[in-house]
Amino acid sequence: LVWLLVLSLAWLGLASGGEEEDGTVVAEEEEGNVLSDELREEDGVLVLHEHNFARALREHRLLLVEFYAPWCGHCQRLAPAFAQAATELRNESGLARLGKVDATAQVALANEFGITSYPTLKLFRDGNRTHPLAYTGRMDAEGIVRWMQRRASPSATLLQDTDTAATFVSSQDLVVIGFFKDLESEAAQAFYEVASEVVDMTFGVAKAAELFQAYGLSADTVCLFKKVRGWQEGGGAILVLPSLHQPLPQQSDEGRTDFPVDPARGLGAAELTRLLRVHSLELVMEFTNETSDQIFSAQIPHHMLLFLNKSSSVQLALRDGFRAAASAFRGEVLFVVVDVTGYGADVLPFFGLTPADAPTLCLVKMENNRKYRMDQDAFSDTAIRTFIQAVLDGKVKPRLLSAEPPEDWDTRPVKVLVGKTFEQVAFDETKNVFVKFYAPWCSHCQAMAAAWEELGERYKDHEDIVIAELDSTANELENITISGFPTLHYFPAGPGRKMVEYKNARDVETFSKFLENGGTLPEEPPAVSKAPPTPGPRTPTHPRAAPSL
Repeated sequence: LVWLLVLSLAWLGLASGGEEEDGTVVAEEEEGNVLSDELREEDGVLVLHEHNFARALREHRLLLVEFYAPWCGHCQRLAPAFAQAATELRNESGLARLGKVDATAQVALANEFGITSYPTLKLFRDGNRTHPLAYTGRMDAEGIVRWMQRRASPSATLLQDTDTAATFVSSQDLVVIGFFKDLESEAAQAFYEVASEVVDMTFGVAKAAELFQAYGLSADTVCLFKKVRGWQEGGGAILVLPSLHQPLPQQSDEGRTDFPVDPARGLGAAELTRLLRVHSLELVMEFTNETSDQIFSAQIPHHMLLFLNKSSSVQLALRDGFRAAASAFRGEVLFVVVDVTGYGADVLPFFGLTPADAPTLCLVKMENNRKYRMDQDAFSDTAIRTFIQAVLDGKVKPRLLSAEPPEDWDTRPVKVLVGKTFEQVAFDETKNVFVKFYAPWCSHCQAMAAAWEELGERYKDHEDIVIAELDSTANELENITISGFPTLHYFPAGPGRKMVEYKNARDVETFSKFLENGGTLPEEPPAVSKAPPTPGPRTPTHPRAAPSL
């Protein structure tokens, strides 16, 4: 069930972010307890505040600091992983340390570093307090350790000769080597920037003429080497080592892919990162616990999924046509095989499928979670390519999920909408309809559930006002995309299919003012003060963000 929620978030394309609730600012010092510059630890993590922060920067060359709020659920979930990473890094060399700041108590530090959501992680290097680096890695122990390790040592290994290069290429399943005649050039610096950020790949760099010759290169080029795994009978994989010293085509699925540096345009870090992400993946991925992070971090706009039962030899044979269709869409469509009786079983409800529906082909547009089912019986590479191109050209309509409406859906104070009933209720020209789009597992939705029920009770006898809710994990709408939970939309009476997003306080009284004022909040008169307020620390704000797991 946990993985279903995680994967639903990924295929929904929800943005992860800081906790959205407002916290209460408390005093920086407890009464009678004056803080000193002593550095103390909790579970290997330095406990930082205004009085010891400067000392921590002086004593630790690399210091990753988490700014958190005690009430923040995301911070609470991160805490064990952050502590584990702190212990691993301290045991390795002691060069990199982790610290934490309670930003609700240490208001001066929160304001100094522009903390607006929780948790926020920033890296301080060589005691530099004015230009911390935003953390860009994964929010788990392994991701934090890798990210810090990459910054504690050179981001790319300098390869001096053919022997060290050959050893480097064969040392990992996937490595990236930048061949640059001038390691101080702008292209080389962009390469180093990518190497610092893409911590799940191993990077090398070469400038020696003999290496250019050995790898068949005459100009600056970035080469990706990978050990290719091909299909074999029974669903396993055959390991194919790359040919190390022979020049290969620029686009190859045989172990090496070259990205020549354009002399006019140079080398862009963002574009190189995208290309490496795309080409580091196998042409066809199998959805497993080990590959799920790769699949969702590739930022490929469409996913083509083949749902099959791996225990069926007939269904396994369908992978051949699936793979044959994949190369024409590389970078635009990611091809993924999902075993309906294995690791992929938990995601089937997200697609409205059961194991009995296999084999099935489904394309997902990641930007809006639209799903397109291939209905043809033929699974040939030609049929698959034709279907995908038709979807990309806008010639195929999405297949939308809809739950069945409860028998009493329209007699409750809060009407329960589903995909198939949404249009007739929300766009009823005689009603003003206020809808909550939610996910059952969302803690923010659960927190406001009582207020929404109370609102429904308050307006249940109003002929022209309807309070409703829709489970967005079980129902999809053609022209409305929900990108975070809860989302509140108001559909005013009258023609024109109008929709107003509600972005204000989530309490019954504010909801009521909004409804009574016809879908807007009345303007509050400006507060009049006889004297200017006394200056003081600003309270950090907390922008709304989609919940993450």
